[in-house]
Amino acid sequence: MNETVESDQVVKWSSGQAIKRLATRLFGRLSLCVLSSVLLIFSFPNFEFSFVAWFALIPFFFAVRGESDGGAFFLGFITGLIFYLGSMYWLIHVTTLGFILLSMYLALYFGIAGIFLRYIISDIRSAVLAASPIWVALEYLRSTILTGMGWSLLGYSQYKNLSIIQIADITGPYGISFLIVMTNVLAYQLLSGQLSRESKSLTNPAMRQVLISVLFIPIVLGYGYSKLNKSESGIPLKISVVQGNISQHQKWDENYTDFIFGRYYVLTKEAALDKPDLIIWPETSFPGYFGAEKELTDKMKTLVSEVKIPVLFGAPTNDHNSAFLIYKTGEVTQQYNKIHLVPFGEYVPLEKWLGFVHNIAPSPIGGFKAGTEYTIFSLPSATHSLKPKTRNLSTGFSVLVCFEDIFPQLVRQFVKQGAAFLVNITNDAWFEESSAPYQHAQASVFRAVENRVNVVRAANTGLSCFINPTGKIFSRVEDRSGKDIFVDGYDTADIIIEHKNSFYTKYGDIFAYLCIAISVIFLTKNNNQNE
Repeated sequence: MNETVESDQVVKWSSGQAIKRLATRLFGRLSLCVLSSVLLIFSFPNFEFSFVAWFALIPFFFAVRGESDGGAFFLGFITGLIFYLGSMYWLIHVTTLGFILLSMYLALYFGIAGIFLRYIISDIRSAVLAASPIWVALEYLRSTILTGMGWSLLGYSQYKNLSIIQIADITGPYGISFLIVMTNVLAYQLLSGQLSRESKSLTNPAMRQVLISVLFIPIVLGYGYSKLNKSESGIPLKISVVQGNISQHQKWDENYTDFIFGRYYVLTKEAALDKPDLIIWPETSFPGYFGAEKELTDKMKTLVSEVKIPVLFGAPTNDHNSAFLIYKTGEVTQQYNKIHLVPFGEYVPLEKWLGFVHNIAPSPIGGFKAGTEYTIFSLPSATHSLKPKTRNLSTGFSVLVCFEDIFPQLVRQFVKQGAAFLVNITNDAWFEESSAPYQHAQASVFRAVENRVNVVRAANTGLSCFINPTGKIFSRVEDRSGKDIFVDGYDTADIIIEHKNSFYTKYGDIFAYLCIAISVIFLTKNNNQNE
């Protein structure tokens, strides 16, 4: 009897110790995941410690090492979930449920990355060869499938590191993500002792791969410096952007119609004193349905006739979220209808099955239709003022409405079809004073570099700014204290238009496709070896 009791006690003690060891192990690995998440958050606005991204994934690599598929997925999911909850917290101002669901969806890609990385991270040759392509493949997929959500791509953290991001005119944003992951992998290999266990001879394939990877950084920096040191030459254009700073609760309240138009009227009159070639208002800055509301529409045309400068502005119609250009004569000449709509914001996808979302949404969902034309707006007044040698060159531009600038493939189509510069009109008032406007501007910086064009941003509450073809934000709307969001004002700056189609503009995401191909080949080969 005593022997049985003692045996039961031993079993209970052993089970307790096993559970304790498991809990300790899980807590340790979760702590590593949390550390990676926090480091990633710190590398993006508003913190903007961009250098942190170059080692932020190391704790995550240690966490998934030696895990099962399920364990690696769970740890990756937690890492991604904390990162997106922490970096996209501003979505809670629009929809709490949507914020949580979107964060969980995006975290799935981290979970998938965890599964793949746990197989390859312990093998130096596999890690160096495959980790970066797999990461890029997953970033590309989440940027494209299910309408795409390419927010907070790893490479975006470097948007102020101009020498590094110049390679985007070949690789798109994914090339910078590739470099960051590669650097994290090499640092992990060094810290884990795997590099020290390898033969240092260059006849060792693993060391050759490491050497080639290390050489990527100076090559990219050299390319960047060469692009940054090129002198600007081209067509000068003077442009003014107007930032009305209209709060979201005022925008569609009819009681504020005169107030809103009055503010833009005054700011436009002030901007016109700089004699720009074009004045730009933000997305839906016109406080009504343009064309349908005759009195307000006539006021707009009269304003443009008074300042005698073309005005581009955003306004809704019954069917579209649009941008209109009115020439200095007061004539409405061109209209662009937004192509890539915000799902569950401007329309309900698969409405036949998901129509019930209208009933549970915290705010009304628009019933907009997607535009189909890549509109190129023309500025004949600017063309006539050019020097004789440049009169035949285009000053045409295209408009990206709201978050259309986060889609590289969409943006390059505008440039490919003739846009000499890009305009992003947006309303980020939804997200209040947060990191959202700065994270949004990150995307515009990359679109400028990828296509080697100027990007001019007019945002209702900011960030309204000018970005040159190297990605430098060289002017912005700000008050005397330097505050640039949730202030009203205008800014006028000169841009230089150069007619140079980049590799990325011509050929698109070839680099991402190559990474996908490498990932498929590697994973297929690895699966066959395991069998």
